[in-house]
Amino acid sequence: MLTEFAREQMIEQQLRAWDVLDERVLETLRAVPRERFVPPAWRELAFADTEIALPRGKRMLRPMIVGRILQELSLRGGEEVLEIGTGSGYLTACLARLGGHVHSLELHPDIADFARSNLQGAAPTLPYEIVVADGMHLADESRYDAVVLTASLPIYQARFERALRVGGRMFVVVGAATSLQEANLVAREDDNEWQRQPLFETSLEALEHAPRPEGFLF
Repeated sequence: MLTEFAREQMIEQQLRAWDVLDERVLETLRAVPRERFVPPAWRELAFADTEIALPRGKRMLRPMIVGRILQELSLRGGEEVLEIGTGSGYLTACLARLGGHVHSLELHPDIADFARSNLQGAAPTLPYEIVVADGMHLADESRYDAVVLTASLPIYQARFERALRVGGRMFVVVGAATSLQEANLVAREDDNEWQRQPLFETSLEALEHAPRPEGFLF
């Protein structure tokens, strides 16, 4: 009962307060047991408004960020979804429950194993696959209906938007760690046109191996 109360508090005080109002998204966040994706040492923080430590110094996204990602992507079922950075597997499960077949790339084998274990325990029937790979080597084009990057790009990388089919959407945070970063929704309009819509300001760790701006000279 305490877990369910904490989950509802998360939804009402964090998600609704940050304009996550899509009932399909909120029901998904009720149905996917976030506490099952949190390392045991941090389980009491499963529903807190904070990033949670994962192996290798990585961080589990705050609930409100997860909610906004799911709402902005507007999955309705049958979509092919690319996730760059599996982490705990929680967002993977949420994307899959909303109707996407999720192809998730994770750079580190031990984190991929951690996510697979979480997903097998909490959501074994959902449509997903986790592949150990470097997202910066992505070469797919016109393959996915939705793309989400769970880490930021210090410099925007067009390879990810090219992975979208026409009509597809991408969630991406852009900006250097030393400055305020901006979450964006990128939509592919046709073969050669993408529209980029700023959503909100935030701060996420940079995607490993993503190019960084050159340092300033004084």
